[in-house]
Amino acid sequence: MPDQRSSASDPATGEAAALRQAGASPLRPDDPEQVGPYVPSARLGSGGMGRVYLARPVDGSPGLVALKVIRPEYAEDPRFRRRFEREAAVHARLRTPHAPKLCGTGFRDELLWMATEYLPGPDLAQAVREDGALATATVWQVAEHLARALCELAAADIVHRDLKPSNVLLTLRGAHLIDFGISRAAEASSITGTGNRVGTPAYMSPEHLRTGRSTPASDVFSLAGTLVFAASGRAPFGDGTGVDVMHRVAFEEPDRELLGEISSADPALGSLLSACLAKEPGRRPTPAELLRTAARHAGPPGWPDPLGARVLARQRAYEVLFRLPVDRRARLARPTPAPPHRPRNRRPRPRRRPRPALLAAAGTASRCWPAPPPSSSA
Repeated sequence: MPDQRSSASDPATGEAAALRQAGASPLRPDDPEQVGPYVPSARLGSGGMGRVYLARPVDGSPGLVALKVIRPEYAEDPRFRRRFEREAAVHARLRTPHAPKLCGTGFRDELLWMATEYLPGPDLAQAVREDGALATATVWQVAEHLARALCELAAADIVHRDLKPSNVLLTLRGAHLIDFGISRAAEASSITGTGNRVGTPAYMSPEHLRTGRSTPASDVFSLAGTLVFAASGRAPFGDGTGVDVMHRVAFEEPDRELLGEISSADPALGSLLSACLAKEPGRRPTPAELLRTAARHAGPPGWPDPLGARVLARQRAYEVLFRLPVDRRARLARPTPAPPHRPRNRRPRPRRRPRPALLAAAGTASRCWPAPPPSSSA
């Protein structure tokens, strides 16, 4: 059995464990040393359009951010840049505790980036995958928090358009809605052509699939699908990305057996979700009506185990990383390369000049000053 006292007494080991617990992986040699006023510390994820880093201000100011950096081939595309700027504008308008704050954005040296408040917690898809479907009391709590977020989005004329389990984070502060990459003002027209719908088919609204247009009622439909997944581990119209799923969402009723199981466990929850999944937007509850219903059924704040233990572990990892100085984080995350092998009796090659760190990006960069994380000692 390994001696756990060694990891507790070795700060480097504890910090590396905190990175793993935060769901991050070490930086690689091709990752930037600095992006705008932020120093990447680890990778949080990557995709076809870019990477997301765990980072903090280069001047040592408190706070951690999720730093999204777009690949140069997309960053140079004016149309993509306009879409990215629209995402930043949407984030800047958000006034809700159930979505991350915008901390800054910029474009320089082929790097298009955006920094938002880092929220320590698993996403809903991960939580259900690892611990199983949530109890109905917990589903009501998620519903209340996200309905409150939808009310605040609707008040700002914002439609998320991609509400799904992987875009819901669960933290000690509650449930949060993330990733506003394809959100837009409710009155704006669609940027996609007919047949080219942006989003996740299993959680899209029928009207978005049919016409490409979305309203706050569309987010209510997507939230209902997300809550069905939370309560059962399955999407109401099945999984997949093909036209069969799109057809079921647009023209067929949700899985009756699945909704029946939820109704058997909690009739009020089953009734609410069925109403939110109505094909016609006008027949669905408004975000305010959804919030009132969820608030009547939601219990006291806090997540039950095993979800609660998982969320608390993420928070404790955050507290370790929150206190770590910038230079120490960089050494921890980026592995030191082995020295090159040089044969004997051979003149060594001259060393290349080190690549300078990227300059602070111009543009709309701003400070993000989150409140100190709640103590986990209680």
